[in-house]
Amino acid sequence: MIELKVEGMSCMHCVKAVTEALSQVPGVTKVQEVSLEQGRARVEGSPDPDALVAAVKEAGYQAEVREAGAAG
Repeated sequence: MIELKVEGMSCMHCVKAVTEALSQVPGVTKVQEVSLEQGRARVEGSPDPDALVAAVKEAGYQAEVREAGAAG
């Protein structure tokens, strides 16, 4: 699982946009969670982490990969 810190989401439309963007990245098997409250997204599979960040940025938000197992 890969976890991203996502900034700029303010509503459920934002969550949907980020979810859809992440689901289009090659290697993503499932978008497990996009949390507006916690400002994070979790995906399953073996995508390129840089591609995940790029997809979120293209959707209009900021993102960075969190280290595996990081509390947050």
